[in-house]
Amino acid sequence: MNITYLVELTQEEIHTLKTLLSKGMHNARLLKRANILLLANEHKHSDKNIVELLNTSTSTIYRTKKRFVEDGFDAALSEGKRTGQPKLLSANEDAKLISIACSEPPDGRARWTLALIADKLITLTELESISLETVRQRLKHNELKPWQKKMWCIGELNSDFIAQMEEVLEIYAMPADEKHPVVNFDEAMKQLVSHVKPPKLASPGHLAKDDYEYRREDVANIYLMYDRHRGWRHAKATATKTREDFAACMRDLVDIHYPNADKIHVVLDNYITHTAGSLYKAYRAEEARRILKKIEFHYTPKHASWLNMVEIEIGVMNRQCLDRRIATWDDLRLSLTAWENGRNSEHARIKWMFDVDNARLKLNRAYKLLNSQN
Repeated sequence: MNITYLVELTQEEIHTLKTLLSKGMHNARLLKRANILLLANEHKHSDKNIVELLNTSTSTIYRTKKRFVEDGFDAALSEGKRTGQPKLLSANEDAKLISIACSEPPDGRARWTLALIADKLITLTELESISLETVRQRLKHNELKPWQKKMWCIGELNSDFIAQMEEVLEIYAMPADEKHPVVNFDEAMKQLVSHVKPPKLASPGHLAKDDYEYRREDVANIYLMYDRHRGWRHAKATATKTREDFAACMRDLVDIHYPNADKIHVVLDNYITHTAGSLYKAYRAEEARRILKKIEFHYTPKHASWLNMVEIEIGVMNRQCLDRRIATWDDLRLSLTAWENGRNSEHARIKWMFDVDNARLKLNRAYKLLNSQN
């Protein structure tokens, strides 16, 4: 059965694509996907016309449009998994690839990616093209992962990382206390996608029929708060992810969810809006100070989101509640409320096994390295 995906770009997305194409500094497949989105926008060109204009395949157009509707703008531009037998490299080309992966990444980039390595290899060799799967397999064969900073790597753990990690783990070790609750906080994204035509319900002698033409309606941000001692969580959907939105969540914690607490310990990451200053931007100084006097922030180390328990709960939310097409804000909020009520009624909790003693045991070499530098 054929499925039709409609591409409807925002003005900001159109501007981004045109800017990307005008610079001409990206790999050919990325530029092709950008052109597909622009040509497919609002049915300006049929798939047949796009095939002729871009000299591409209908399957490439289909995959690009599908990723746009189901996963979002960034996903549509990114490289999907490529199939087929990877091209073999010569010994010289293989050596070049390894040397690139072991070198410093380009200016403005924190680490090498498969696409960056592929582009660099093409510029340094006679290769006209190379698949990302070939790059991946050659790196795997040589046991290289240049895109990873490896915060788990003992030699790279520094004192700031360990200090923040131990602080978070000590907070987790606190016993349940209604006056001093511990709340994990983070956000997730959800694409709102609708059927162009309403699906038909089942009737006697007839199967239910779904319409296979979908449209992206909006993008929702979902704040998730999680208290493992209570087995409680709350999901709040917002249209934006601003400082004001974050401040409103903190006020909700103080005034609605924990009005009798003396101090709420909030575990969160280092995202730019996750600061005390956001409350001063959103509210008058007196109100901001009132809220902050009841909150204490505990930040996970940078690039260590695994230390935030709510990441696990976000995964549960995505699987149990959001792993389907949701078209409207009302449907999203009703679904989130039903999901959280069900989980809360079960007092579902995360069994967290990692504590300070385990950290010092498992990361023993890192601690010894720090001490040896004193």
